[in-house]
Amino acid sequence: MKREDYISWDEYFMGVAVLAAKRSKDPNTQVGACIVNKSKRILSTGYNGFPYGCSDDTFSWDREGEDTKYQYVVHAELNAILNAHGKSLEGSRLYVDLFPCNECAKAIIQSGITEVVYLYDKYADEPETIASKKMLNAAGVRTTQLNLHRDTITIDFNRNK
Repeated sequence: MKREDYISWDEYFMGVAVLAAKRSKDPNTQVGACIVNKSKRILSTGYNGFPYGCSDDTFSWDREGEDTKYQYVVHAELNAILNAHGKSLEGSRLYVDLFPCNECAKAIIQSGITEVVYLYDKYADEPETIASKKMLNAAGVRTTQLNLHRDTITIDFNRNK
């Protein structure tokens, strides 16, 4: 008899996105993304952080003031697209824990991703999110809020000791 408590593909790919978010050094918001092709193969992952060569010890993580993180941070979705290093993303699916902003929506559309699967829509009423939804819809990119049947997946690094 096979195991019955294995995770679904959606849980697996969203889990990879959430795990990628753990790499973010942002003290307030950690977002991860995972891009998957039609054959259920991971093409790329990303998380929110500064571009290569921009030290996260030097650049600002502040949310307010003249010099904020918003001027420097690359969002998880764009990082995942860029980390694909030219692989075709045509027809792929993007898993991300937070609904994409308008700037990421542009990159998602241009890259050929055809579906965005997300967990939370925290900024649903913000102009950037409204614009994002408008563009994704106009471009035919499907958006799906993932409703999970479990709240946690535990990773145990000592399970085979």
